[in-house]
Amino acid sequence: MNNTWKKHAAVSGLLAVLLAGALPAQSMDDLKMALIPSEDSRAMLKQSKVLIETLSKKLGVNVEGYVATDYNGVIEALRAGHVDIAYLGPFSYVKASEVADVEAFVVAETAKAGDVAYHSQIIAPASATEIQTLADLKGKNFAFVSPTSTSGYLFPSVALKKANIEPREYFANVVYTGAHDANILAVKNGRVDAATVADRILNAAVEKGIIGKNDYKVIWRSEAIPESPMVWRKALPEQDKQKIKQAFLSIESVQFGDQGIVNRYVETNDAAYNPVREAAKYK
Repeated sequence: MNNTWKKHAAVSGLLAVLLAGALPAQSMDDLKMALIPSEDSRAMLKQSKVLIETLSKKLGVNVEGYVATDYNGVIEALRAGHVDIAYLGPFSYVKASEVADVEAFVVAETAKAGDVAYHSQIIAPASATEIQTLADLKGKNFAFVSPTSTSGYLFPSVALKKANIEPREYFANVVYTGAHDANILAVKNGRVDAATVADRILNAAVEKGIIGKNDYKVIWRSEAIPESPMVWRKALPEQDKQKIKQAFLSIESVQFGDQGIVNRYVETNDAAYNPVREAAKYK
């Protein structure tokens, strides 16, 4: 057998192995998942435990959950490559897509909504008889969640602007609590006169007994907002991204963070959040 023939045989043999898929694919390393602090970090991790463990089992790797101190912390962790995937609010995702190479890939259908959308609300104490509409908030103390929160800042800010209300001039004080549950408690305990909150987080707080149904009133409610997505760094290996996506798509009826029971995950993409980008133009 001459050397040329041997070389051709070796190449042909390798090609046959590759086509047969006999060479093992590189295994996925441990997966780091960041979560926005829509609730207290300990509560967020506790309520995300089942999803994290389910993902770990389906992927065959350790999945580590991490809750940042604020929304920007999750964006920075993605930008720096410290985490692989993240749960972001719609507006924080839009902001992340501008500064980090990330992409939304799945979104939850929650049991409460039966849909992949939710709403922003502004609430006030039920006992505040003088507060019935946004116009009644003049000279009052007001709380947002975070400048990068969709339901805790962006959509209510647009509503205030359309009502010709400039927060810093209209309200006596404006604070950013950093979390939706902190806003709920701020209203309940009389630290502010009104605050922003996502409807599903408020509903969950009522179920947990954090606030009573008769302790607050809703004075404004937004249009439907695209649900908070799961995102990944685009730099992840394509085979890993597909495994991660399929793992999420195979999950059913799981408790997850502020979303409560998730019926299932469905595919999404960057374009689904264009309505949020449009809303941001009015901010």
